[in-house]
Amino acid sequence: MLIVALSSLRARWASFLGGFVALALGVGLLATMGLGLSATFHAPERSPQRFASSPVVVQGQDRLTLDVRRGPETVSVERRLDRPQPVDSRLLRELRARWTVTTSEEPADRNGPHSPDHPDAVGVDAPAADVRALVGNRAQVLTGDERRRADHDADRDADALVGLNALLGTSGGVTAFVSVFVVASTFAFAVALRRREFGLLRTAGATPGQIRRLLLAEAAALGVVASAAGCALGALGAPLLARTLVDGGLAPEWFTVGGPVWPFHAAFWTGVTVALAGAVAASRRAGKVGPTAALREADVDADALPLGRAVLGTGLLLAGVGLLFWTCVTDPSALLKRKTYTTLPMLLITGVALLSPLLVRPAARLLRLRGAVGTLVRENSAASVRRTAAVAAPVLVTVALAGTLFGSATSVTRAKGTEAREQTAAQYVVTGVDEPHGTGGPRPVTVPPGAVVSPTGPTSLFVRDGDAAVVKYGARAVTDPAAFAELARLPVVAGDLRDLDDRSIVVNEEFERRRVGETVEVWRADGTGPVRLRIAAVLALGTGDNGPYVTRANAPGSAPDRIDASGGGTATVRALEASGGTVRTTAAWAEAERPASGSPQARLGMVLVLGVALVYTVIGLANTLLMATSVRGGELASLRLAGATRAQILRVVTGEATLAVAIGTLLGLAVTALVLGALGAGLAALSAPVALALPWTTVGASAGVCATIAIAASALPAWRLTR
Repeated sequence: MLIVALSSLRARWASFLGGFVALALGVGLLATMGLGLSATFHAPERSPQRFASSPVVVQGQDRLTLDVRRGPETVSVERRLDRPQPVDSRLLRELRARWTVTTSEEPADRNGPHSPDHPDAVGVDAPAADVRALVGNRAQVLTGDERRRADHDADRDADALVGLNALLGTSGGVTAFVSVFVVASTFAFAVALRRREFGLLRTAGATPGQIRRLLLAEAAALGVVASAAGCALGALGAPLLARTLVDGGLAPEWFTVGGPVWPFHAAFWTGVTVALAGAVAASRRAGKVGPTAALREADVDADALPLGRAVLGTGLLLAGVGLLFWTCVTDPSALLKRKTYTTLPMLLITGVALLSPLLVRPAARLLRLRGAVGTLVRENSAASVRRTAAVAAPVLVTVALAGTLFGSATSVTRAKGTEAREQTAAQYVVTGVDEPHGTGGPRPVTVPPGAVVSPTGPTSLFVRDGDAAVVKYGARAVTDPAAFAELARLPVVAGDLRDLDDRSIVVNEEFERRRVGETVEVWRADGTGPVRLRIAAVLALGTGDNGPYVTRANAPGSAPDRIDASGGGTATVRALEASGGTVRTTAAWAEAERPASGSPQARLGMVLVLGVALVYTVIGLANTLLMATSVRGGELASLRLAGATRAQILRVVTGEATLAVAIGTLLGLAVTALVLGALGAGLAALSAPVALALPWTTVGASAGVCATIAIAASALPAWRLTR
């Protein structure tokens, strides 16, 4: 059987070329993404900077530890604080009385989160055992490489890899999905073209099981060779990927790839599995071919949608629609996340692609073109449903991914920008304010008569979610509650912002307790607490930036990073400029913070994902049309004998390809409309602005590339066959 399979591969190498290239490229991309992903698991080991020459560092507590219930047991849960607590004053005096203590070895530390009199960490020149004996549980004692925890932005390297990890994981998932899709389509269409061959084998005595094993052996041989070639491509492509990510601002400058071997193993065996999985369904169909198929000449597809394919396609389509509906009802905020609008469309795409033969014949019949060419295009497309659906499927993938990825990302970005503009009545917004040493915030702003100025800054709150979890919320600290209530236009669903004071809190609908007048037990950003705060107002969730809000009395260490101001004319502008920040009108600030087109880094990431899909679509289209047109020699010769010119035949062939691309584009737009419709419903449920955007330029460019490749891949073999 293996010898027959290898002979078949040699004889039909042109038919398997597209699948080989697609699989080799897929394995190469998976290996490349795997190497990049493995590099994001661990940040580089850096030597301590802030206390490089101190053998021991005493640091205030930087973790909040709370007990929660997990079933019948009580366990401790740790949450990292925004910044360590200051070292206890009494402990600091005891350390200084016995040993040499260094407040900081970095000059820049003067602008750190704590003053020299209340440092968050100190270096101690003493034996570690003696220091631990004195400190006890009043602070942390760090030695060796652990001293890095005392550096400012100690987690900056790890934080820089979080987004990159998500991007590479998403790209790898899309690569696996599209490669399975293209390889499965290639094998399915190749089987459809080989019906007469299988009929002859059945006539010669081959059993259905032998036919199936023949195809699986071909797939295994193709998978092994293509996967090996793909691993070699991955080794060459990984350094290029790293440079591209660094140059595009998606990865820090120190980011490099290489080292582990597991990405090559994972990519290789994934490639072999993909090849076999793509051939399973095709082999089952091939095994059902009877001996009489060798006598058939008709090209009409009578069984283009078998029962199994119809059931699977319907199930995936219903699952995709059901998940969209369920997410919209139960957790609409999840629809705004990239992971959701990248993965959910894959179910819809696969379901629609499997059911596409049902739509080909009606769509072709609706086409109304005059003349013999138009009639042939319509009738050939309607008769050859498999060929038309095989061309439309990869177009569907590309157009749907282009529409859902770029459309969802742009819609979410626009909604956030619109929401930001609508949530303040200020004329001006100041960002990037300076924090002079010792002030704990921006330079003081002299408020002109008639002006309202409201500074706010970032902080964190820790809240128990039931008895089993501790949730960390990113919050805003309000300096002047009265000015804040006058300028803020937040989506209040209950209560009043004017009731915010040092003993209250403004929460959003994500909180477990969210009734006005109830009390919430919170721990502050420095771990102090618990503090019981009364709920003054409840906000709608919006796009995710709505609260909670507290006053600065409940936000230790928080410094304003934004100032909203209104009234006072030019005197207010001059006063705001004195803060050292960037003064903009509200509209200019919103556009700068949330540009309508999204950040360049986010767009580069989406282009990377879409580029993978587009490359696969080009391979799938070219392979399918080259195979399909190359076996139409008899049909095209008959047209020539009937009086058709070469130009007319080329118009027929390219017209069929163009129609198939158009059908794929329409199906992709249908999937896009469904996803964007669910996103719009989710935004409305969150009381956020609905600002849907369909990226016509991106979708049009993707469809244009598909049409160009389809026309070229069908015209070239037709030109050769009609010479």
